[in-house]
Amino acid sequence: MYKTILNIALKNAFLRKSRAILLILMIGLSMGTMLSIEGLYDGMTTNMIDKTIRSDSGEISIYPKKYRLNKEIKYQIKNTPKIIKNIQTLPGVTSVVQRFKVEGLARSATKAYPSTLIGIDLKDEEIFGQFSEFVTSGDLNLGIRGCIIAKELAKNLKLKLNSKLIFTTRDINNEIKSTLFRVKAIIQTTNIHLDNKAIFISKDKITSYLGVDKDSSTQIAIRVNNEKSITTIKKLYFEYDALDFKEINPLLKQMQDMMVIFNSITFSIVMFVVFIGILGVMYVSILDRVREFGIMIALGYKYKYIRYQVISEALFLGLAGFIVGSIVGYISLTYLKIYGLDLSSFADGLASFGMNSILYADLKFAYFSASFYAIIFASILSVFLPLRKIKKLNPVEVIKANK
Repeated sequence: MYKTILNIALKNAFLRKSRAILLILMIGLSMGTMLSIEGLYDGMTTNMIDKTIRSDSGEISIYPKKYRLNKEIKYQIKNTPKIIKNIQTLPGVTSVVQRFKVEGLARSATKAYPSTLIGIDLKDEEIFGQFSEFVTSGDLNLGIRGCIIAKELAKNLKLKLNSKLIFTTRDINNEIKSTLFRVKAIIQTTNIHLDNKAIFISKDKITSYLGVDKDSSTQIAIRVNNEKSITTIKKLYFEYDALDFKEINPLLKQMQDMMVIFNSITFSIVMFVVFIGILGVMYVSILDRVREFGIMIALGYKYKYIRYQVISEALFLGLAGFIVGSIVGYISLTYLKIYGLDLSSFADGLASFGMNSILYADLKFAYFSASFYAIIFASILSVFLPLRKIKKLNPVEVIKANK
């Protein structure tokens, strides 16, 4: 019996082909667009988080107590190599780097700008976060007085490759120190905290420049592959400020949460459109077949079979739309994942918010599974009103009225 009802429902669902095709295309295109937007939103935040982790904080960073509040170099992590060696033995740790940072003033021939001088080991940074991928021009051969400067800072100071800059700060003895650097490379990390202020030199040079111990640092950044390692590091180094990515970058965490809200709103709007579309088609279809249902009821056809048939018709249309939407969404997301959405004409504006000029999408199974359940729910919900009309039919009056 139920097999027969399914066959009837399938034929009735596509009885008016033009109406069914329009509904399926509406569901498919709406769903495909929604999946593309979700993928771009998630891809944008994922990319920003990835760049920030690779260029600065790692999944967790260790700082001296009071350093992040005061930014003074008297607050240091002593015996850094020994600490790093111990951290590297912990399970889940993939790479560790040490950095020495000092706040100061960078000056070009025409301008001055607050900046941060960062001492790094380029080999370690390459292992830690593929540092060379951030280079937009120049090379990483620093030479004697070479430095690497962030793109936005270079723009503010009107510096180009091989330009000279002077950095002024206070050393460990609180004496004013100035030194000359030549720009060897310009980088863009899309980490706005670095892109607006960072100047990179070798760690050996910064320690001799500031008169600090070469085994000291102001930051130990750590890459890990699980949450348990973060908890372990926090417990082991409680005497320092051991902070995970979310604690160091609360704004990025808020942005990630906002993207979830935007995706939820987009999802709700699209599913409401799907619901209205299926409701409209099913309601019109019921009105066209009122006499048919009246005769079926008069012949003793039980209401539960009619309900099963109508729900099946809605599900066939919804599933057909889901299949089209999945195909459109998968093709769109695959393209955006590989080639991205080029917004180069808005590059400067995007960079000020820490975004790339090319946005790449994420492709997640959750997009499709959530859409599947939502469309099934919308399809079933959309037949309540048409079924109520069928239930109230008076078979004799319907048959007489349609003679």
